[in-house]
Formats: sequence, structure tokens, C-alpha cells
Amino acid sequence: MVAPKVAVVLGAGGNVGHAFHAGVLAAISDELNWDARRADVIVGTSAGSIVASMLRAGMPAADLFRRAVREPLSAAGADVVRRGGLPAGPRARVKGRSGPPGTMASPARLRQAMREPWATRLGSLAAAVLPAGQEPTDHIAVPLQALFGDRWPADPLWIVAVQLDTGRRVVFGREGEPPATVAEATQASCAIPAYFEPPTIDGMRYVDGGVHSTTNADVVIPERPDLVLISAPMSAARGAVRIGPSMPMRQIVRLSLAREVASLRRREIPVIVFQPAAADIAAMGTDSLDPSVMPDVTRQVHATTKARLARTDVRDRLSALTQP
Repeated sequence: MVAPKVAVVLGAGGNVGHAFHAGVLAAISDELNWDARRADVIVGTSAGSIVASMLRAGMPAADLFRRAVREPLSAAGADVVRRGGLPAGPRARVKGRSGPPGTMASPARLRQAMREPWATRLGSLAAAVLPAGQEPTDHIAVPLQALFGDRWPADPLWIVAVQLDTGRRVVFGREGEPPATVAEATQASCAIPAYFEPPTIDGMRYVDGGVHSTTNADVVIPERPDLVLISAPMSAARGAVRIGPSMPMRQIVRLSLAREVASLRRREIPVIVFQPAAADIAAMGTDSLDPSVMPDVTRQVHATTKARLARTDVRDRLSALTQP
């Protein structure tokens, strides 16, 4: 029997998103004995690109959980931390800074958008008109350079970023896309507009892949996987959103994700999506970059996901993971 082809899509969401992924993937590992390192394709956007890279470096899903909650790691997880020179737990918050008010990161992109408004995504336009970020992203690149060097993983790792001056989505690691190291690609994918400095790769400036989509799940369509697992920290489960500061953004992300999921299902590609429930959103708070909440978020999401995986209908939909 040919093993099912599984794609894992890890969305944006800052430090809180990282914690969300850790909770989801560890619960799947605990309940189904399936580790996301086994995925045939891993797609990462922004925070998801860091988690995706850690998985491809050999970090077990269970250790993503242990590291987020500051528990001792397994030998495999400790080896990844050692080779990357990573701290044992979450880093301190990086404050971020932008250029002078009133300046634009990319007047060229604005001019292009005015010529072709029908082909312009609002996220890429916002990234262009905001001041360029000034905070370096070396803290992202250094450990990944130590882990991977100039070598791209043999197992597919796709990291999504957006060219600041053209608005083009780039999927680093996919055939036909611009070359980059894992460290460079992840820096690009995490470069939040007006916060982090847009890194330059082969003469092109890049910003956060979430500018195009917080998940970018549609990029796996040509692979025709047998199952797509999507972890979407910036979205919300049905009925989970309450009136508050995060409601508009979560509703927008939920609608965008729904379109991607519909596109996959129209092609008869099975999808299961993990989105924050009400209790998860309460633990996540309103500051996605706050590392202090990571242990609580990881534990809460882990519990929520385990409860969901206990349902027979969900386990049936995930049966591909348990096939040899």
C-alpha cells in the first residue's frame, strides 16, 4: 500500500502563533502517534515558517510543546537546540521599529497598484505605503543558518514571502522559485511590515508572507495531497469570536482561509483546519508578539486540540495519518 501524501500548512501569528502550532502538532502526535516531521510537504508563513523549519531540522512535535512550556526536551529536540544555538525556551520580545512617519516603504509598488488595481492585494499595498521596518531579523536567521547552512532540506519545505516592490508571492523551496537559504527565506517570511527590516535576497526586498495570506494553503494544490492539515492561529473557529479588538482581523482571516479551503475541496483534496476556539483566543490575548503568554497558550491549545481529536468524526477524517 502506498502511504498517503500529507501536507501540513502552518500559518502566521507571531509568538502566539508559534505557541498555537506547538499545541496543535503535539496533540496530534500524542493522540494519533503521527509526528509532523513525517509530512510530505510543509508550508510555513511567518511564524509558521519558523516552526516548519524547526520540524525539518529534526525537532519532534512533542518537543515544540515542551520548549514552549519550558519543560526538558528529548534527546532529539535537545540536539536541534544545541546545533542551532537556540535558547531552551521562548526568546524575549523584540520591540521592532519603523522608519520616519509619512515615508513609504515602496513608492514603486504604489505606482504599480495604481496602474493595475484589479491585480492588487490590500496586504501588499499596505506593506508598500507603511514606513519600512528598521528592526533587523538576525535573531531569526542566525540559528537557522547554523542548522541548515546553504543546504535546503531534502524533504519539501516551502516558505512563503512577498516581494515588497512587486507584490508577488514567492514560495521559497518550491521548484522554479528564486533561490535562497532557509535562513534567508524565513527572515523574509517573518519580516512584518513597518516592524522588521525587509531583507534583500538577490536584489529583491521581501516582507512577511502573511501580506498575501496568513496561511497560503492553496500553494499545495498542484501536489494533490491525500490530506491537508492547516494550523491557522490568526483565524477563529465557528462561533469563537467575541466582540473585541481582535474580532475584525480574525473575521477577515477566517473568510480568506475559507476561500483557500473551498479551493482545495473543489479539487477533492481533503482538508482539516485547526483554528482557535473561544478558550484559545482568551489565552492568546491581543498581542501576538508577547512571548510571556506562550506557555499558557500552548497548554490551552493542546487541551482544545486533544478534545477535538477525541471525536470519532475528526479521527475518521484523520485516518490517513494512521495508515502505514
